[in-house]
Amino acid sequence: MDLTAFRQSLAAPEPPPVGLALQALWWDAKGDWDRAHQCAQAEPGPLGSAVHAYLHRKEPDLANARYWYNRAGRAVVTDSLDTEWAALASELLAG
Repeated sequence: MDLTAFRQSLAAPEPPPVGLALQALWWDAKGDWDRAHQCAQAEPGPLGSAVHAYLHRKEPDLANARYWYNRAGRAVVTDSLDTEWAALASELLAG
């Protein structure tokens, strides 16, 4: 699946069969921050932490976001939220 197909899947009532980090981004794009956060919390590892950071940046809870960027081993992102979402989705889809 590529980013275009992933975006198109947002018309469905449930996410496609993807990992929890991508499900988190899917639910976020659908406007369900709480469900997105639940998925991100359940995804171990640096990519889950990166999505978790994005979600807290969007909230906005910047102190908590910084914590999760650190857990992910990444610098705090300053791009737009849309740009960060697309970059994370692309990275996860390629992975």
